[in-house]
Amino acid sequence: MTYKKYFKRPLDFMLSLIGLIVLSPLLLIAIIAISISFKESPFFTQKRPGRREIIFSVLKLKTMNSKKDAQGNLLPDTDRLTPMGIFIRKTSIDELPQLINVLKGEMSLIGPRPLLIRYLPYYTQEERKRFLLRPGITGLAQISGRNFISWDDKFAKDVEYLDNISFALDLKIILLTIKKIVTSEGIEADPVGNVQLLALDDERKNLEAFAHVKESNL
Repeated sequence: MTYKKYFKRPLDFMLSLIGLIVLSPLLLIAIIAISISFKESPFFTQKRPGRREIIFSVLKLKTMNSKKDAQGNLLPDTDRLTPMGIFIRKTSIDELPQLINVLKGEMSLIGPRPLLIRYLPYYTQEERKRFLLRPGITGLAQISGRNFISWDDKFAKDVEYLDNISFALDLKIILLTIKKIVTSEGIEADPVGNVQLLALDDERKNLEAFAHVKESNL
């Protein structure tokens, strides 16, 4: 509790600042490469719910171009994800701008990943505890399977992290995250041929526990 209350945020600030300085050459190379390849801004932002469900703009590097069909609709992800984008995802370089979110106090280095706003009605009361924390760049769920575990398991890991926050656990998560990035373990950057999880709202909208959500949308 002492670590969470007094030390976690200062460590987040210090380590994210150091990370931005040390990784700035890599980030600059990625920015230039994306700008040349996509011929558009290398950054994109998405609105996500953070701590206490307060909405903020999460920063990422683009990994897909903005090509559209004849009707002006964006092409499917599989048609817009480039080889460079696959590499950037696989190495998690696309997440580096979120160090700025950490500096601003909107995110933490370690915590539950910030998910889509439209998912908000589809958490159980227990799962909603994840919003007691700042969302993280990485977390216990990410080192436990990332793209390959169910929503139920992801959220269980988020709550487990909340109940067991410590410096030792954060250090373990950081070290295992680095290992997984280096080895690409548990990371599926290319959607082609990959069995994706259903979106949370699609998976849960027909469950009896969330019938009230459907009724409120009628």
